[in-house]
Amino acid sequence: MITRRTALRAGVAATSIVGTGGMLLPVVNAATAGPRTTAAELDAAGITKFAQKMPLAPVLQPYLNTGSTSYYRMTLKEATKEIVPGLKTPLRTFNGSFPGPVIKAESGRRVVIKQTNSLAVPTSIHLHGAHVPQDSDGSPMDLIAAGGGTKTYTYPNTQPHANLWFHDHAHHMESENVFRGMTGTYLLTDNIERRLGLPSGQYDVPVSLRDARFLESGELIYQMGDFMKRNVILANGKSWPFFEVAARKYRFRLTNTSNQRFFGLRLADDSELVQIGTDGGLLPTPHRTNVVAISPGERADVVIDFSRYPVGTVIELHNNEIAPFESADVVGKVLQFRVTRTAQDNSVVPERLRTLPPLGEASVTRHFDMRMDEAPGGSAYINDKTYDMDRIDTEIAYGATEIWTVKNVNQIAPHNFHMHLVQFRVLERNGQPVTSGPETGLKDTVPLKPNETVKLQATFTGYRGTYVYHCHLFDHGAMGMMANMRIS
Repeated sequence: MITRRTALRAGVAATSIVGTGGMLLPVVNAATAGPRTTAAELDAAGITKFAQKMPLAPVLQPYLNTGSTSYYRMTLKEATKEIVPGLKTPLRTFNGSFPGPVIKAESGRRVVIKQTNSLAVPTSIHLHGAHVPQDSDGSPMDLIAAGGGTKTYTYPNTQPHANLWFHDHAHHMESENVFRGMTGTYLLTDNIERRLGLPSGQYDVPVSLRDARFLESGELIYQMGDFMKRNVILANGKSWPFFEVAARKYRFRLTNTSNQRFFGLRLADDSELVQIGTDGGLLPTPHRTNVVAISPGERADVVIDFSRYPVGTVIELHNNEIAPFESADVVGKVLQFRVTRTAQDNSVVPERLRTLPPLGEASVTRHFDMRMDEAPGGSAYINDKTYDMDRIDTEIAYGATEIWTVKNVNQIAPHNFHMHLVQFRVLERNGQPVTSGPETGLKDTVPLKPNETVKLQATFTGYRGTYVYHCHLFDHGAMGMMANMRIS
């Protein structure tokens, strides 16, 4: 069982809790978890914004293709990159790239990846949102040994198209490993998606969003729970970059890879964003809005039509989700678009994107409370229990359809809820049926602000085994807000 003593040994000792504008933040003892340095911290307000071009994540190519399977190799390794202009930052990466690589997969075609861990810490690679057997899920204790250990993951890709991502999930290490760079993108497509005529090729752009904190030397400062100090916003591994676009439609696959930060994304002129998808792929119909919200781990698939702007226009992407102590000129800015040219555009956004299967009849209902102590030295719980890797918290019959009511019982702390193995449907939020918007699609991660409740429905099929469900604010999971479910 994870206790305060074992958490201390892992370097995650919470010594106080600070409420800040809707966020509950475990502040750790610098002697056990903070940076061991007297170097000065970088002032985020002094970083020049929109001075760097946003890079595109490299697309990883298989080393072998057979009739049914694509085979890849990745090495988990240290690398140094320029994130803030003029500074070099040591990172933990997949294949030395930051942002991590993109894998493009197809439904019905297997992907096999051999991961070699050359880092000095153990890892466990989780393909977030994927329907996979237990031995390839990247569970918290299914570790790849440091210093050259290997593990081969098999992804059957039996699910429909989805915007997935992969990241470290090693118990008590995932928060730091992800913060130091261990994320990548996995785009699963199928004929349903391909035939729609959505923006594609160079106009289909994965973007990983997150925050960070640096020393003046460029080194990352990792300190669990220091949300209020992680105030440098990154897009595809660069601080406040710009991206040159043509005056036409673009598709942006947005992933929130932050440990704790929520984003509320809008264009500076409040013009239309068309959200076409979420975690589990396309929505039934486009959601036309001016703000797209994504909590840590969530994805949003968004089309922006730049044809409404003349060549020469500069437009910023802003973040509405900021705490009272934060500066809108710092964390309220994300990315700058520069309309530099015209281009032909034959892409469309159909008014009907997909048809989801009808909801089955649920045979089991369950209730889960998410809570963390709003007092110094606290832990975090699901149904008043901290995570015990040897305890089965929920027994599920294979093939069962269940309804889970999940509540954030905290008064200050936000959470979100992620289930491994399955995509789910959001039936209700705060007692109201979900009938429109981004939560009408397939989801695997759902946000819960203080006192919020969601009702979810999932069918547990495909694979038997033990999987976890947890808060995807990594620091909350490390404090104990995680549990095991066994499908048998």
